[in-house]
Formats: sequence, C-alpha cells, structure tokens
Amino acid sequence: MNPLLSGAELPKYDEIQPGHVAEAVEKMIEEVERGLARIEADTRPPSWSTVVEELNTLEEWFTRVWSPVGHLNAVKNSPELREVYQAAQPKVVALGLKMSQSAAVYARLLAIKDGPGWNALDKGQRRAIEKSLLSAKLSGIALEGEKRARFNKIAEELSQLSTKFSNNVLDATKEFKLVLTSPAEVDGLTDSAKEMLAHSYARQNPPAKPDPANGPWLLTLDAPVYVAFMQFGKNRALREKLYRAFVSRASSGEKDNTPLMTDILRLRREEAELLGYANYAEVSLATKMAGGPGEVLALLEELRQAALEPARAELAEITALANAEGHPGALNHWDVSYWGKRLEEKKYGYTDDQLRPYFSLEKVLAGMFALVGRIFGVTVKPADGEARIWNPDVRFFKIFDKSGKHMASFYLDAYSRPENKRGGAWMNDVVGRRVAPGVDRLPVAHLVCNFTPPVGEKPSLLSFDEVTTMFHEFGHGLQHMLTRVTYPDVAGIGGVEWDAVELPSQFMENWCYHKETLLGMAKHYQTGETLPVETFEKIRAAKAYRAGMIMLRQINFGMTDMALHTAKDPDIKAVEAEVAAKTAVIPPLPEDRFLCGFTHVFSGGYAAGYYSYKWAEVLSADAFEAFEEAGLDDPEALAATGARFRETVLGLGGSEHPAEVFKAFRGRAHSARALLRHNGLLKE
Repeated sequence: MNPLLSGAELPKYDEIQPGHVAEAVEKMIEEVERGLARIEADTRPPSWSTVVEELNTLEEWFTRVWSPVGHLNAVKNSPELREVYQAAQPKVVALGLKMSQSAAVYARLLAIKDGPGWNALDKGQRRAIEKSLLSAKLSGIALEGEKRARFNKIAEELSQLSTKFSNNVLDATKEFKLVLTSPAEVDGLTDSAKEMLAHSYARQNPPAKPDPANGPWLLTLDAPVYVAFMQFGKNRALREKLYRAFVSRASSGEKDNTPLMTDILRLRREEAELLGYANYAEVSLATKMAGGPGEVLALLEELRQAALEPARAELAEITALANAEGHPGALNHWDVSYWGKRLEEKKYGYTDDQLRPYFSLEKVLAGMFALVGRIFGVTVKPADGEARIWNPDVRFFKIFDKSGKHMASFYLDAYSRPENKRGGAWMNDVVGRRVAPGVDRLPVAHLVCNFTPPVGEKPSLLSFDEVTTMFHEFGHGLQHMLTRVTYPDVAGIGGVEWDAVELPSQFMENWCYHKETLLGMAKHYQTGETLPVETFEKIRAAKAYRAGMIMLRQINFGMTDMALHTAKDPDIKAVEAEVAAKTAVIPPLPEDRFLCGFTHVFSGGYAAGYYSYKWAEVLSADAFEAFEEAGLDDPEALAATGARFRETVLGLGGSEHPAEVFKAFRGRAHSARALLRHNGLLKE
C-alpha cells in the first residue's frame, strides 16, 4: 500500500519514496474534489457541523498526503523527490485555489455569519469562519471570468517562481566549495570549526578520513561554516572571498534570481490590484496584527532611531580595537564579524568554543524540558520508537499534563545534513488539535535544527546561539502543542497572525539568560562541572553586545521588504540603496546581491511581513517583563505567571485577535520599551 494513503495516525516517513507521490496526490485530489462537490451541493441549512467540520475533514486529507512530501523535500531532498514535488505542486496549488474559491462554500459560510445561530457560536468558531471568509476574499472568491482566470494563473506562476528561487539559492550555496590545504588558511579557527570543515571535506571526498589538525578542510557557504569562518578566520583574503560569494549567491548565470525577483514583485502587485488593494503590502497586512504599512514603518522607525547612534558607536569601538591590533584604517564588511568577535572575547572573556563543552544537546534538552515543567506545569518524555522517522538521528517525544494525561507529541531532527537538508531551523505542524464527532486528535509537531552532529564519543555540542535557537523553535512548538482550542483553523499556531506568531518562540529565548535555567543545563560533557557563575554573568552582559548593529540589520530587511511591496514598479537596487542610507553603518558593496538569496521574502512566506520578527520581539520582550516583574527567583510567582501565559498566549492560539490575547495576559497593549531596555538601547 502507498504509505501516503495508509490513513495512519502519523506519517510512515521510513516508507515514503518519490515514486509514491504522484499516485497519492492524484488520489487525494480525487477524494477532496468529491468531498468539496458534496459540501457545495448540500441542501441542509448551513451550520458549523455541516460546513466547517466537513471542510476540516477534507483539509485533513490534503494535509495527510501533501505535508509529509513537503517535509521530506526540506529534510531529505533528492533529485528524484524534487522532480516529483515540482510536478505535483501546480496540481496541489490548483486544488487549494479550487477549495478557497468555491462560491458555494463561501455563500454557505456567509449564511452562517449572517444567520440566527451566529451568536450561539463561541469566539473561536466565529473567528475561524471570519478568517475563512477573509482567506476566500484574498484567494479571489469575488473575481469572475477573465479576472479569476488571471488570478489563478498568477498564483500558479508565483508558486513555481518561489520554488525556483529557493532551489537556485540551495544550488548556489552547495556549488561554492573551497578546499583549504594550508594550516595558514585556517589560522584562528576554533577546534570545533576545523573539525566541521574537515568532516565537510571527508563527506564530499570519500573515502577520505577527516583530519581536523592537518586538513584538507572544505569551506562552503553553509551557515554554520560561513559564520564560523567570518568570526574566527584570520586570513582576511579568504574572509573577503567568502563574504563576496555569500552576498552574491544566486545572482549570476543560470541560477540568477534577479529576473525572478522582478517577476515575483510584479505578479504580487498585479494580484493585489485584482483583489482591490493598492499594493501587496496591504494584502499581506490584511491578515496581520499590525493595522497597516504606516503602523509597521512607525515601529521600525522608532527602533531605528533608538539603534542608529549606538550602532555607530559599536562600529567605532570595534574599529578602535582592530586598529590597535594592527588593522589599518576603516573596516570592511568581511572584517566586522571577525573583529567584533575579538572585542566580544576581550570584553566578556569567553569564547564560543569554551562554552560549547557545557552545552551538550542532551543537557540543553533536559534543562529546557525542566523549565517548561516549572513554568507551564507539563512533562516531556522520550518516546523513541513510537513513530516512524526519516533519519536514524531523529528523536520522538511526548508531552503530558500534571495528571499524566498525554497532550501532544513532537519529532526532533537536530543535526545538519548539508547534502540533503535545508539550512536553518523551523517548526512545522504534523497534525493540529481537533475535537469533533468521532475525532479527538492531539497536536504533533516537527522541530528541525542544523546543529553539529555527534562525532565519535563526543556528543553534539551547541554554541550559545544554537542553545537559543533550540529554545526558539521549542517556543513555536509549545504554542502548537499546548493549545486549548479544538478547532484546527484556530488551534495552536493556526490562525495566529504572522507578526504575532513569533511571540512564544522569542519569549522562550529570554530564559537562556535566566540564571537557574542556564546553570541547570550548562554541565561540562566530560567532567559534569557546572558553568562558572562568573561566565554566566558575562553571557548575560553580552546579550546587549552589538545590539544596535544587529537591530539595524533587521530593520534594514524589514524596511526593504516593505518598500519593495508598496512601490508601484520598484527599482530594486534603488530601494536597497535608499534603505541602506538610513540603516547601514557601512555602505553595501556595489556588487552586493543579498536579496537574490533572501528566501524569507521571495520564497518563504515573509513577503511584506519580514518586520514580523521585530514586531513579535517587542511582544515577547514585553511578555517576559511580566515574569521579571513577578520575580524570576520566586518559583510560585513564576508558576502563576506561567499558568496565565499558558492559558492565554499558548492556550488561545488563533481563536482571538493577538492584540486581545496579549491584553488578556499583560493587562494592557504592547510597548517597545522592554525590548529597548533588554538591548541596552533605552534612553532614560
């Protein structure tokens, strides 16, 4: 039997092959179209059970088949899978449009909203229906004839363009390979970085064995490799070569994303105009917490003004150290990370490599699970072997409440596999919470990271940044898994406005700077010794290091994204230059083509929404401040505040507008003050 059609509670990841995809997608489309026709022809009075529940069942069919395929395309990519994925994608997009553009379903949903039973529905049910109606509007439900046909054509083209954009970035990243053979070329690199580069070389050149001390070493544009070399590689010429390659990824030859960006922006603009909006930013913000482009730009400007002078001062301080150490004159882009890291080490007296031995993945997970036990009253237990997995390294866990009742489960795919796994870190839902007649389904999540795998007897050792990444993704997972809502459209992260969905993830990062939490998990993997308290204090002090420059970089991305999606026919380079003039402490290189690799905006769902990171950071800092006010050293106060956070932010999910959810937790509207204070950017 085709594993994608088995109807199993969880995907049979170990059985799914590229050859299964076409058949399963065809069957799924057949079933969903048949079900949709049945709903459209239904003569019963429209109600929650006769319309929404029926649609949810169809959506489950869709998800059960297509989600595992999309997941494997990201974590177990192969030319065969990519081919069948791309072949099926237009059909899947067409089916999605058919469902969202059903005039009969739209009319039945509208009849529920306008009918006598509307007020008898609870908040979550009403919001699910309102969101469906808005989604239908944004899917072109009101369009007819040529306009509808054109809208559908645009949707298909955009889907193909974004996939091509993403593949070009992936291929261009994989294409860059620089073999280093001289110890002088890796001078300054930490032992763990040399190990990573030596293993990278051995993987690409079997049967070579990795030799971290003597090489060869392979330099790539893979994020962990790139960051490590830019921060620690003494060889300035190699740093420059690597930097130039990174900012010009996918910007030339067959993999040039420049024409794709122009086409994507043009098509998005046309789509917005067909829907009756002035620009694509308005389309994007119709489903966000922010009220409009003006409100977004006001926040970004508030943060920009707070960050600009501190950022300039940070660059001056880094430059002064570089000059004192023999670097002549001003710094260039490929110097800032290197000298910035040297200043950080000088100011705070520790290095990433000194910290790594204290952060084995197992200890980090144990500490993180202990924290959520303390503040949210849940228990996380390993359940390896209870679910089918796509790689032997994948773990499976279950979450239980105080009474021992099973609440949710999640997969953890923690390690980097550059040969077939997308870089970065993310949380995706496998299935969402749903309670309906004959159905009581618990939520299940994927947590995916790209940490250094264990080597021999050495466990996976995380940098401090990777520790915060683990907490971040688990925060997303908690919102998905601890939901109290039972309607899939608004349960967990379902229906949560995009600019509010990062609240729980960024909130969790704050606990990495909490003394009890950090020292509880920072145990040396060989000696068991706890990280010294003085080192913890330095880590906490370093939190605000280069906060101005880091914030300006994010503001640059957010402003560029918003400008590209509000201008009528944007000159991409001119927009970049205009925003850089306000946000860059070092002007970009003339050949900088960073946007060609900007998958978030051009293929990752953040179009006219990149500001969401900063918006949610404001929310998360403000939310964490509630725990600070309660008393971080008071277990009872923390548990009480945690219970309120779990009931509102984590529990309500998308069942209420995020502004109302935030007020229910905090007792007031959000403010940027806590974020600026945490970053040392608040002018008292």
